[in-house]
Amino acid sequence: MAEPTHYDLIVIGGGPAGTAAAITAARQGTHVGLLERGRFPRHKVCGEFVSAESLALLGTLLPAETDLLQAAPRIAESRLFLDGHMLRIPNAPPAASIARFDLDAALWLAAEKAGVEAQQQTAVQSVSGAGPFQVHTSCGKLLARAVINSSGRWSSLTQYRAPSGKQHAKCLGLKSHFAEPAPSPSVDLYFFDGGYCGVQAVELRQEQSNAGRINACAVVRGDIATSLSEVFARNALLYERSRCWQPLSEPVSTSPLIFHPPQPLSQGMLLAGDAAGFVDPFIGDGISLALRSGSLAAECLAPFIAGKRPLVEAAEHYARRYERELARIFRTSSKIRQALLLPPAVRKPILLLLGKTPAVTRYLARQTR
Repeated sequence: MAEPTHYDLIVIGGGPAGTAAAITAARQGTHVGLLERGRFPRHKVCGEFVSAESLALLGTLLPAETDLLQAAPRIAESRLFLDGHMLRIPNAPPAASIARFDLDAALWLAAEKAGVEAQQQTAVQSVSGAGPFQVHTSCGKLLARAVINSSGRWSSLTQYRAPSGKQHAKCLGLKSHFAEPAPSPSVDLYFFDGGYCGVQAVELRQEQSNAGRINACAVVRGDIATSLSEVFARNALLYERSRCWQPLSEPVSTSPLIFHPPQPLSQGMLLAGDAAGFVDPFIGDGISLALRSGSLAAECLAPFIAGKRPLVEAAEHYARRYERELARIFRTSSKIRQALLLPPAVRKPILLLLGKTPAVTRYLARQTR
């Protein structure tokens, strides 16, 4: 029987967090194995909003010849539609809109170009040990000095268990692409009782067509709606807007969605992206958090890989930096979500205040970046 392959680092999950970690580590001379249970490219439930704060990092991760960033529509404004009011929030500097179908494929290719040994359709079944780690996969056993788990929020390796007796409303995510004539260069959030739907352009004009490509992505309670058509019907403005849309992709869904405080470490592994914590999608920083946490995890492991720091110290350093640099985004999003879920009579004065005080609105937006 052949000896298992040894890696300095194994990264589990090939989304933005995993590829960011793998690319960052490989460019430091680390022998990296990247394992993805699925196959790219594919559509994923995602708002596809890339905040300005992460565009520079994304630019360093992708090869210079990649034109994905240059072609991405810029999103200069967010518009919130709630209780008959529209709240405008500038995105300064502008964010970008990039379809996950294209982003994941570009990052995977960048990882391969960086020297990462990347394997698709390789499911991780379990991880044992505490350094070296034994990673048991559908294709055999692998060994690694360190492991970054970026396998997502519902991998068997990262399932969150709520405290005993605490119940969560069961929410699901829904997403599809549509053609829309002359889409606005904004991200529009339509709220309704039990959820919301975000709409933004991922392509302002398609080739040989006057229409653009938009992404409609919703988070909704399962007892309120289970399809995008049902979601659109929950908000009159959204329903009227959607009547002219033509579907361009099959809808995709994910459930349940549970929001909880981030957990950057587990059983000796560093957790990145949704594996560490799932931020509310309306904040629009999920991709940014994935890229930043993945790159940060690899950066914090570098002294351990070089033999200058024990693994436990490198992991604790990552946890401290995660708390300092990223965890506040989860806390802010939780407070905003709780305010938006208040009864209409209670949240109305909050919306009026935000509409009359742009400085407060800009401050809250900065706290989610």
